[in-house]
Amino acid sequence: MLKLLSYVWDNFKEYLVLVILVILSLTVLTQNNNPQVQKVRAFAFGSFASVTSVFYNFLNFTHIQNENEILRRANAELNIQVSRLREQGILNNELKGLLGMKDTSSLPLVPVRIVSKSLSLTQNTITIDAGSAKGIKPGMPVLSYTGFVGIIQSTSDDYSIARTLKNVDLKLTVKNERSRINGIMKWDGEKLVIIDVPKTYDFEIGDRIATSEISSIIPIPIPVGVIAKIEQSQTGILNLIHVTPFAEVISVENVFVLQIVESDQKNKLELNFYNRQ
Repeated sequence: MLKLLSYVWDNFKEYLVLVILVILSLTVLTQNNNPQVQKVRAFAFGSFASVTSVFYNFLNFTHIQNENEILRRANAELNIQVSRLREQGILNNELKGLLGMKDTSSLPLVPVRIVSKSLSLTQNTITIDAGSAKGIKPGMPVLSYTGFVGIIQSTSDDYSIARTLKNVDLKLTVKNERSRINGIMKWDGEKLVIIDVPKTYDFEIGDRIATSEISSIIPIPIPVGVIAKIEQSQTGILNLIHVTPFAEVISVENVFVLQIVESDQKNKLELNFYNRQ
């Protein structure tokens, strides 16, 4: 309040002095009952009312401006708080899922955090904050609590790089959970597909797809996604099965590494090896 009064005095002191003098004059005029003086008094009171109205409007406008600034600041602070709470809620839900998955599994799962992502049309990879010092090796599967994410490609002492589902160099042996039919799944640069599926094979939209136990890299079934579309080839003999993954790398932050690696010799005999030959 003192700051506002100081601002008004510094910028309008001449007008304030004038108002004070007018008030004094009006006070004197009120003591005189002469008819002519009464006319002057009426005019003076009207003029004074107009001046005070201007000052009142100015002060009220300044007060409203200050209130608006306070409200805008409070709104910005609330937005930041809401954003933080939403972020914490999302992270808590993800961590709860991870903890629940680990509690109900007897598999050797190592919880890790994604520290960077390299996303492109063909070579999507992630870097995690665990490496050979924690027993991480190339070929180990990476998964979130919703499904399969990728395969460890290389490691250092404290970090590892994994190829994700959306990497053209990663091919997986998968199966239809309902019909138990196996196939080879890959990323073609635009979509995740199971390739060269005979038209007579039992695949339907909505079927769940998981990694196959016949895989040399992933000897246990891990959820991958659901069938979103069945595309017929031009010959009409084979189908291309479009799969929507359960785990989207762009939104995942916390994952597990499954510490299981089959023999490298066996890996090289199958189509779904994790590294190019």
